[in-house]
This record gives sequence, C-alpha cells and structure tokens, in this order.
Amino acid sequence: MLDYDEEAARYDESRGGEPRAEAAARAIGGLLPATARRVVDVGCGTGLVTERLRAAGRRVLGADRSTGMLRLASARLPGAVVRSDATALPLADASVDAVTMLWLLHLLDADAVVRVLAEAVRVLRPGGCVVTTVDKDAAGLAVDSDVAAVLRPATARYLRPSTDATDTLIRYGEAHGLVPDGRCTFVGYGQGRSPRAWQRRVANMPWVPRAEPRVARIQQELAALPEQDAPRPDPVYRVLRLSAAGVS
Repeated sequence: MLDYDEEAARYDESRGGEPRAEAAARAIGGLLPATARRVVDVGCGTGLVTERLRAAGRRVLGADRSTGMLRLASARLPGAVVRSDATALPLADASVDAVTMLWLLHLLDADAVVRVLAEAVRVLRPGGCVVTTVDKDAAGLAVDSDVAAVLRPATARYLRPSTDATDTLIRYGEAHGLVPDGRCTFVGYGQGRSPRAWQRRVANMPWVPRAEPRVARIQQELAALPEQDAPRPDPVYRVLRLSAAGVS
C-alpha cells in the first residue's frame, strides 16, 4: 500500500486533478438526497472532492488517517477535517445524514470493510445513506481498448472478487440493514494507462496470485501492443448508494 503521507504532495496532480475531482463530486453529490445536510467524507485525502461536496450548502466533515493528506485538506476545509481511522470515527451515534467514501474500500481487507460499514451505520441517522465507489480495479477495463482486449480474458481466468466488489458490498450492507437504491458512473479523467504502465501494474493487482505463471504471458502481450507509452481511454468508475432499509 502507498505511504499516503509521502504521496500527498503529488497525489492530486498524478490522479487527474481538478477535472477528475469535479467528475467524482458531481457523481457522488448526485446520489446524495436533498435531505443529506450533514455528511462525513471518510478517507477524504487532500479534500479536493470534499470541498466540492459542500457546494450545495451541506456541512461536510473530512476524515482521514494520513497527516500528510490532512495537511492539504485542512487548507481547503479549515476547521472541517479530522484525523481518524475509518473504523473509529469521532462522531456520536446517529449524527450524520450520509457517509461518503471515495476510492477507500478497495484498499482494505474483507474484515476491515465489514468494520468500516458497521461504523458508517453507527454514525448514520435514521434514513441515512452510504455512498461509495465500487469495483475500482475493474474500472480500467470498463472501456474498450487494445489493452482491455488483452486483460479482460486473461484476468477472467483467475479474477477473485475484490473487497469493494458491488455484490460483496451489497451483501455486507444488507447485514447492517442497508439496501442498494442508487448507482452511477463517472470518468476518471487523466487516469488512462499506457501498455507499458499496465505491464508494471498487472503483477501488483490485489487479485493476481503472486505465483501466477500467466502474468509473464500477459505482460508479453501488452509489450507487443503499439504505442507503448500512449495512454488508453480513461477508466470509468462506479458509485453505489446504500440506504437504510425501507427508506426511498
């Protein structure tokens, strides 16, 4: 896993910057009900998306455990960020209308994801919702390209459900009284990878067995593609809303 304290200074620039943040905030904000006036953005990072979630007049608190990330977030959100682990938010029970999580759950193991969802439910008011990105590792293959043509059939042979897989999160959510009632997608501007970049990444995907002999073959197929350093189409990210059962 990345050292996010060290990564903070270049995080936004290396991940699509303002265009990607705007697309993400628009997608997440579109799934937040009008009644969601108090929101906690868990894993807020540098606050680039978090500050946009306040545009509709919401009271948004950013939470992250990286001091490096929070240093930048606090400049964007003075007095509205807190250092906290996602499994132990410094909030009272039933104190927020919504919990948002952007590119967080794919970083965690299954047990941690369960704990994070349980904590989100604890701080939610009746009728609240959780809005989170899902299926992050599949996003790069969600658009057609020569790279996707290589990776889709190859990875399907040993693809293991990631910890932010939609079906997995729906199952976890239902165990806590949450039901899926909203979905959308957005473009991850500036995140399209070249064949050469995918060669480096494929061996480090969380769902690739370390001793998988096919990795070298996949890398060879990627190396044979033209324009090795030309980025392919930007990924398409998915967002899921889970709301308290019985509430529309």
